[in-house]
Amino acid sequence: MAFIPKNYIDKAEDISELVVKNCNAYLPTASRLCLISTFIEDGLRMYFQWSEQSRYMDMSWNCGMFLATVFVLINLVGQLGGCILILLQKHVRIACGVLFFIVVLQTVAYSILWDFHFLLRNFALIGALLLVLADSEVESKSLLAGIPSLGENKQKNYMQLTGRCLIAFMFITLLKYELSFFQLVQDILGTIMMVLVFIGYKTKLSALVLVLFLTSLNFYYNAWWTIPETKPLRDFLKYDFFQTLSVIGGLLMIVLRGPGGVSMDEHKKNW
Repeated sequence: MAFIPKNYIDKAEDISELVVKNCNAYLPTASRLCLISTFIEDGLRMYFQWSEQSRYMDMSWNCGMFLATVFVLINLVGQLGGCILILLQKHVRIACGVLFFIVVLQTVAYSILWDFHFLLRNFALIGALLLVLADSEVESKSLLAGIPSLGENKQKNYMQLTGRCLIAFMFITLLKYELSFFQLVQDILGTIMMVLVFIGYKTKLSALVLVLFLTSLNFYYNAWWTIPETKPLRDFLKYDFFQTLSVIGGLLMIVLRGPGGVSMDEHKKNW
């Protein structure tokens, strides 16, 4: 951000802090709700399309209807159950572990492993889940009385770092090599903000800009509600929409909690 006057950046940071302060009562719930939205949507899809999903898995893997039905049941119970626990902030570690498993299971089952675009989006989704897990961690305390604690949880800091880095993969999938002015601005702005979040510099401001930027793109490109229900494109856009919304939830978590100990912002405090 060297090409932007420092006083402009400072004013923008003040505005972002004011936004966070005024919305502090709502941001934790909003960020979690956005983050788990893709799991809620997929869990409900498993329920309402139970027969179609079972037949699809049977045809794809030739595993028989019993195993195909077990797959659908695991996805249904695991996703909706994990979402409820995260919203209630109960057994968050277990809930995140179940959702991690679901992401990996679907990556293999739907052959996403060989689709670079969807694989990067799943990495971003895992990053968002790591931020939820880090948010649930409490600061470590010394186990021995009289020994001063450093006041930082290394495991939590590294989870926040990994979550930030994985979320950045979402923006790689948005890059398009087109010569239009709008696309060029989108690519440059997205890349700059992505790098800043990745290294943890001006992180809250960068994450807030990305939330606004990604929300706009999501409603523009993934407007699934405008597509007739009979067209397959509707399901693809809906999948993209809610998965992007989950990454937005992860970014909101960064806006709320900051980048963590392993970041340039944190190191600046010690300079």
